[in-house]
Amino acid sequence: MNLESPKTTINKSSETVFNFLSDIKNFEKLMPENISKFEVLGEDKFLFALKGMPEIVLKKKEAVPPNKIVLGAAGGKLDFSLIGHISEIDANTSEVYLQFSGEFNAMMAMMIKGPISKFIETLANNMPSAV
Repeated sequence: MNLESPKTTINKSSETVFNFLSDIKNFEKLMPENISKFEVLGEDKFLFALKGMPEIVLKKKEAVPPNKIVLGAAGGKLDFSLIGHISEIDANTSEVYLQFSGEFNAMMAMMIKGPISKFIETLANNMPSAV
């Protein structure tokens, strides 16, 4: 299953956006209002939970400055990635979108597609004011 957030324009350089996303503590600023838990577990790992959903642990898996950052599921039964794609428009403007990618059975995919789409859209929409 592959889902993408809408592209968001941020009035910061791609390097600034990349550095923001590289610091996993900053993801708390991007979370939706219905977050019930956020905890930094190390310099490259954090745990979060949304109301009514199980806790999810994400770990930074790959970083390609200043264009891409990959977070992946750390443990748990589901294997997925959350990829931030950053494109430079000019020296002070960049465009970002998030891609969610994972292997799920049809039943699970049907259940999580809506909530995950809304989640990555919220993260992307919160970026311009948070970065």
